Amino acid sequence: SSRPGADNVSPDEEFSRLDRAMAVIRTDFPTVAVSIDTFRSKVARRVVERYGPVIINDVSSGGLDPELPAAAAEWGAPYVAMHMRGTPQDMQQHIDYEGEVADEVIAWFARKLDTFRDLGLHDVILDPGFGFSKTTEQNYALLARLSDLQILERPVLAGLSRKSMIWKPLGCTPAEALNGTTALHWEALCQGASILRVHDVREAVETIRLFQCFPASGFFSSQGQKITKTTKT
Repeated sequence: SSRPGADNVSPDEEFSRLDRAMAVIRTDFPTVAVSIDTFRSKVARRVVERYGPVIINDVSSGGLDPELPAAAAEWGAPYVAMHMRGTPQDMQQHIDYEGEVADEVIAWFARKLDTFRDLGLHDVILDPGFGFSKTTEQNYALLARLSDLQILERPVLAGLSRKSMIWKPLGCTPAEALNGTTALHWEALCQGASILRVHDVREAVETIRLFQCFPASGFFSSQGQKITKTTKT
């Protein structure tokens, strides 16, 4: 797990967990697109060699293993780059931003995209990393300006589902955070998110279907900026 404070596991243990899941998925759904969550190039390579093409979801954007973005470029794999400082074990100690969090996240991604471009990695999805190296207040400040990431001309993934930025302000548990999750999913769509990473698939799909009922010409973000609607996943 890459949740705050999660225990680290060995590469062999990580691959063992992925191997068990991938074996089932590839047996029952051989053509479905699969995203693997790893920041280790050796783990990703073992998965690709055994199961074929996958999407690489790297919570460190190459910060914990610089070889992973290069490997994704080599395989032609879509690559989810997430904003995080430090490691999952200590990231909540790295929450001091000199300016507005959204400005720093955008500048950080711009530098990363330059590096990826030099590696030949172009199929990049940006995940601003809600809950990673950010306080609750910083998470909401970032969400309010999520549409600003469109300046980087890459799809944006929003991972908000049942996170502490929802259940802490509501004084509930993660299990009780579906309603708040749906509310923030709607805002993320308003802000131009192209992908939602969710726990509750049916509820998320229903939210997207209703969002798509709105005329594209009449949709604005909470900041009053015009949003170009795209196909949501």
